Amino acid sequence: MNENQSAFEEYVLLRYQVFNAIFLTLNLSGVHRTGMLLPILTEKCRKGLDVKLSPSEIIEGFFAEQPKKRDEQEKIEMLFKFVQFIERQVVLVDALEDAAFERINSLDGNGSFKAFVQTASNRNARERLQQALKYFRIRVVLTAHPTQFYPGAVLGIITDLTKAVKTNDLSLIKKYLAQLGKTPFFQKEKPTAYDEAVRLSWYLENIFYQSIPAIYREAHDELGEIAEDVFKENPLIQMGFWPGGDRDGNPFVTVETTLLVADQLRTRLLKSYYRDVRILKRRITFRGAQEILDEIEKGLYESAFVKPKKPSITLLGLKKNLSDLIECLHNDHNGLFAEDVEDLLRKVKIFGFHFSTIDIRQDSRVISQTFDAVVLKTRRNITQNEKSSEAYFGFEKLPEMPSIDDPILNDTFRCFTAMRQIQKLNGPAACYRFIISNCRGVDDVARTYALAKMAGMGKRMFIDIIPLFETIEDLQNAGEVMTELYSNKTYRSHVMQRKNKQIVMLGFSDGTKDGGYITANWGIFRAKEEISRVSRAFGIQVVFFDGRGGPPARGGGNTHKFYASLGPTIESNQIQITIQGQTISSNFGTIESAKYNLEQLLTAGLENKVLDSPYKVLNAGQRALLDELSAISYKAYQDFKAHPLFMPYLEKMSTLKYYAETNIGSRPAKRGKSTELKFEDLRAIPFVGAWSQLKQNVPGFYGLGKAFESIDNSGRLEELKSLFKNSLFFRTLLENSMQSLSKTNFDLTQYMERDPEFGKFWKLLYEESLLSRKYLLLISGQSRLLDTNPAIRSSIELREQIVLPLLIIQQYALMKIKEMESSGKGQTQITDTFRKLVVRSLYGNINASRNSA
Repeated sequence: MNENQSAFEEYVLLRYQVFNAIFLTLNLSGVHRTGMLLPILTEKCRKGLDVKLSPSEIIEGFFAEQPKKRDEQEKIEMLFKFVQFIERQVVLVDALEDAAFERINSLDGNGSFKAFVQTASNRNARERLQQALKYFRIRVVLTAHPTQFYPGAVLGIITDLTKAVKTNDLSLIKKYLAQLGKTPFFQKEKPTAYDEAVRLSWYLENIFYQSIPAIYREAHDELGEIAEDVFKENPLIQMGFWPGGDRDGNPFVTVETTLLVADQLRTRLLKSYYRDVRILKRRITFRGAQEILDEIEKGLYESAFVKPKKPSITLLGLKKNLSDLIECLHNDHNGLFAEDVEDLLRKVKIFGFHFSTIDIRQDSRVISQTFDAVVLKTRRNITQNEKSSEAYFGFEKLPEMPSIDDPILNDTFRCFTAMRQIQKLNGPAACYRFIISNCRGVDDVARTYALAKMAGMGKRMFIDIIPLFETIEDLQNAGEVMTELYSNKTYRSHVMQRKNKQIVMLGFSDGTKDGGYITANWGIFRAKEEISRVSRAFGIQVVFFDGRGGPPARGGGNTHKFYASLGPTIESNQIQITIQGQTISSNFGTIESAKYNLEQLLTAGLENKVLDSPYKVLNAGQRALLDELSAISYKAYQDFKAHPLFMPYLEKMSTLKYYAETNIGSRPAKRGKSTELKFEDLRAIPFVGAWSQLKQNVPGFYGLGKAFESIDNSGRLEELKSLFKNSLFFRTLLENSMQSLSKTNFDLTQYMERDPEFGKFWKLLYEESLLSRKYLLLISGQSRLLDTNPAIRSSIELREQIVLPLLIIQQYALMKIKEMESSGKGQTQITDTFRKLVVRSLYGNINASRNSA
């Protein structure tokens, strides 16, 4: 047992047993009775699955063995109580893991900035590190994608409970557990897009506002005298924000929402500055210095509380006043408390007046429709020759903004005016990135450029147009698209005035959904290589922005290893990454975990830039093997998607259609308005989530087993083992897939093998999971999955044990609904009750999977 696993067992597993017992003693309605029966149900579930009982047989058997006989309604009420109790057990584990974070993870160990500086020095690479720090940076972008099932009140309880656990305050722990028992988890209404922004801005104010400056302080301490020169022009860590700006498939995000969110971010930030100044006033009580601080306090107070729409203090003015205060303290007061003022000035330099950059995102098809609508309103005689990217780049500012009848198209055009407005009030960095989802070619970029020009963005537009390539086909064509784009003189001139930098976004989520696990990951790697090659040939610095999502099936997994594995063929002067849902609360839910994970991300990129390693360079033979694996797995995945039962299985046997009823996000659960469920309309989140609820996690492994078996059958298993040993990219790919398979449990749905309609299809999935598991162990040389990550494995095992009865209840409810529908009863009150039980059961399982990223 290693140190991390030992710490997990002592500070999480043991404490969970103690605090869960305390929870049973609380004076809460039904808690004691439910808590006493739940272990019995859990054991019944475990033993029932061992002898291949169905969830329906397990639940009915459980109630039959109880001394108190219950009618149907009483049984359902008891199942709801079990679900509610399990939800709270998951929260308890979350709080315990957060409280034990520093004990389980070495904050100054491998992956920390401090440790990396020492490693660079030991390998004679300190000079290279100093040079890299002058331009290398990371950007963490918070998205509102609906994977976070905790309402705001519960997140607050987790935070408070974590603090109480850290200090072993039993009295407070009991109070917070009691609060947890009485606090509802279910949200009766969907949050608005603005609600999502307010919820996520809590992390900016309470976590990142503290953790990012702490990393800067540590970096200054480690680098010493050269720190100021190193960080003079380079913001080491930047924040991005999608709530209020991401309108791709979300008709509820409007220009008014975007402007409200920008105001909210600025006001929150100014209030944070003001609170810091109030603390400084208790220390800086000296003549000369006090007067400067009074002026700062007055300006911040008026700008944050009195006239937030028209702040009286400017960013330049605030920086100057703080610099003057530091100078006064050094010159006249022996530098007393100057370091505290320097900390505040550092925050001002990091966060400006915008806190986090709001990204605008819209689908290419909507952009095309918007362009056509604007042209129709203003230039009805547009010729066929003008319908080309070359012509689009020539469009100029319109004399006045037309109003378009369609509200979504009108909003898309007005986005550019809103961006200018936000830049004027919050600063240029507040909103300057426009992301084109589903980007298919140069025309999509050209139309976006034309709309920006027509909306009056100006000759030197302060805007980055970011194509997002998602499908396998688009990834394969990305290099050609960028070549054509760079070859356009107008766009090339635009890139030059954007500091010769082009941002390209790559979507893991839809790539995996479209092409399967291996092909998506390898396809993105190859696309990055080709775009890097093309950009270097044109003398342009390309920056990759990864939509990596949360679980491995959406591009998540071990982020540090992923970025450290990219090698020299991929441009990596920056790391930009989306973080969402439960990944935000799990990886960045506390100041300590946020600092740790930000440093891991930072040093991963620096390691790739600074430290040479043969494990990051793929030779021709390794590339050929990856190409072969990708081709085999892609065909297997495409055959799987083309199976006539693929969509019916998801629709009838999974929780896919219930995601829309969870009220966790403002965005619709699927694209399009068709009532028929189509694969192309499926969003990646409910698609991956539905497999996760089934405990099948197909997007994280399907195709691996068949690809590996094919190579093995040709007598080349040793090639795979060698690739795992000598390629960090391939090793990371397989280890991330192990996370998906470690949370796969086909025992839960083994009853489906007997289903007359879906039995053979279920067996197809099951056999691929066994094949994938077999080869992952063979290739890695591990005796069981995640052997090299025992703490993560222990965490997963604990969480899977907790949610087992919840999943059995979910399957039981799905079986009852199917049974009633097949008997012709249709939509009855009892059917509706079971539907609600399914929806409620979604929460605990997703929240329990927080360690998936």
